[in-house]
Amino acid sequence: MPGQGSPLRVATLPTGLLECLGFAGVLFGWASLVFVFKIEHYFEELCEPHAGLMGNATGQDDCKAQDERFSLIFTLASFMNNFMTFPTGYIFDRFKTTVARLIAIFFYTSATLMIAFISADSAVLLFLAMPMLTVGGNLFLITNLQVGNLFGKHRSTIITLYNGAFDSSSAVFLIIKLLYEQGISLRASFIFLSVCSAWHVGRTFLLMPWGHIPYPLPPNYSYGLCSGNGTRGEKKETAEPEKLDLLSEEFQSPEEEAPGPGQQQEALSFWSHVLSQRFAWHLVWLSVIQLWHYLFIGTLNSLLTNLAVGDRALVSSYTNAFAVTQFFGVLCAPWNGLLMDRLKQKFQKEAQKTGSPASEVALLSAVPSLALTSLLCLGFALCASVRVLPLQYVTFILQVISRSFLYGGNAAFLTLVFPSEHFGKLLGLLMALSAIVSLLQFPIFTLIKGPLWGDLFYVNVTLVLFTLLTFVHPFLVYRECWRKEPSPATA
Repeated sequence: MPGQGSPLRVATLPTGLLECLGFAGVLFGWASLVFVFKIEHYFEELCEPHAGLMGNATGQDDCKAQDERFSLIFTLASFMNNFMTFPTGYIFDRFKTTVARLIAIFFYTSATLMIAFISADSAVLLFLAMPMLTVGGNLFLITNLQVGNLFGKHRSTIITLYNGAFDSSSAVFLIIKLLYEQGISLRASFIFLSVCSAWHVGRTFLLMPWGHIPYPLPPNYSYGLCSGNGTRGEKKETAEPEKLDLLSEEFQSPEEEAPGPGQQQEALSFWSHVLSQRFAWHLVWLSVIQLWHYLFIGTLNSLLTNLAVGDRALVSSYTNAFAVTQFFGVLCAPWNGLLMDRLKQKFQKEAQKTGSPASEVALLSAVPSLALTSLLCLGFALCASVRVLPLQYVTFILQVISRSFLYGGNAAFLTLVFPSEHFGKLLGLLMALSAIVSLLQFPIFTLIKGPLWGDLFYVNVTLVLFTLLTFVHPFLVYRECWRKEPSPATA
């Protein structure tokens, strides 16, 4: 059986990476797609030709309402990207992998077909299509993250690699834009994405389990093509949570360890994790850094326009540079996972000598990752706040590294320090709550465009101060490990 499982696992890993890279996070290439939509005259009726009396040949200022409409679509879709992670995470936990992936395929295919056949007259359907595309892509990512469980000690590396591929998939819309400029229509590109759903369906039934991939992985575990009628994999999987419960007891308070009915105990365990200080500070850490990234993407055009003094060619050049750097997120993210995996192995060896619990090992391996992500965000924020145009190349680089570390490290942290049977619900709730915080980007954007007259400096300084708050999370996690460290006499 291991001989049969190994080739299947080797096939599952790269195909999952390709799925995340080519489909999961395409929304964040929105700026490239808007370029094509404008050429296709979407929402052009909102432009006011008579408003431009200052010799502006581009008419950019005349189409402010059009830009706001596109911005509203992105705001709605990006909010749904996070907020819907909670219900989709519940679907994944409750109905398992196959059902979740079929729902993802339905949403994704419906969205791509809708975009393919939308015209300028029906452009309002983008308000429906883009959130559907986002929800489908998010489910692809969630169902693929469990693939890391197949590879034991490389688990965090693979999880962060997949999250990096999610970030890099924003380059798909850039490719569609370049193909459009070469004469390939928008309809043809999105019909191709729709046809790829056949590949998603095949991968769902041939290379993914019906249920969940357990962790730790039991001996002779099989799935997909090797699972036969699926009974063996299901038996292994249903027995595994008992072991996971034993491992997770170290994270629970004495009240959580009290015996009770199965469902009540599970509910108590989930909500006790949600209400813990560890989860609360992780939410603050994620929300602040994520707000920075969303606001930066949303105000990038305004920032570059101000720094380039209205030079449209220069703004276009920097915008393309930003889009290209996003692709390299898939190369940046695994370094975070490698760091966590190496540190975990190192601390495990030390724990065998000192008698430290497994929970302390997991927490210690996460501290450098959390601190490094906060440091990268701080550097990116400081560079974005300096009004020097060439420095924005450094900002782009730090932004893509920080963003790839953020989501990969977030998922890896949850898998390391919380029970895996609650992973989908915890990840979903965390992303949903952070999505509510991300709505602050709209009043901040209004503040920038209104009283601040497009000046980002004061907003950036305020957000830099909030970024310093994210360092509290790794400090508290480290302090918790230090308090748990056994004395020499105990060891």
